[in-house]
Amino acid sequence: MRLSSPYSASITGGGFLFNETNALLPLLLDENAATLIKEEVLNNRILHINSEKSRKRNISEIKRRFEALPRAFWYDYMEMCEDDKRVALFFVLLKTYKILFDFHVNVTMRRWRSASQDISVDDLMMELNAISAKDEFVDSWSDATKKKVAFGYLSILRHVNMLGGDDHLQALRPANVDFYFGIGEPWFLEACLLEPYEIETLKK
Repeated sequence: MRLSSPYSASITGGGFLFNETNALLPLLLDENAATLIKEEVLNNRILHINSEKSRKRNISEIKRRFEALPRAFWYDYMEMCEDDKRVALFFVLLKTYKILFDFHVNVTMRRWRSASQDISVDDLMMELNAISAKDEFVDSWSDATKKKVAFGYLSILRHVNMLGGDDHLQALRPANVDFYFGIGEPWFLEACLLEPYEIETLKK
């Protein structure tokens, strides 16, 4: 079931991992990446994560995200300001984990267009139930795992300031709008909850 499913619950083992990604990127982009990553797992010189199990898990998820985008993307990422890096990492997460993409498109973007413009765990659990009806692997997840995935997504929204403390959604306004046009991913700007006129205004 797992092999035939496009979904994964592995986001529960990592989270946003912003500082960790930034710290590990120079190693991943190095020509000796495999050796350097193995050394980091053993020596913990960069990530400073005391538990080797947690360190391995986080490195595994960062590598998965790294491999979801071409190397050119990551070189551009390294040159961005911190705020734009956060938005770009959110883009990476949507590209890497289908469960997050489905949450965002089927729940968040629809809630944004509604009168309330808020989002809750219950909204996400309803989406998980809909996915479970069509995917045996997701259906096999325990309720606890499903809730961890849902809470993990909400935590990511808070990390990028798309979700306030009152669970009210708010749009992201990256300073480098042209970047997403340049890499052929303009859909992401709508995923930032921007209206077409706002996108045009932000374009340089």
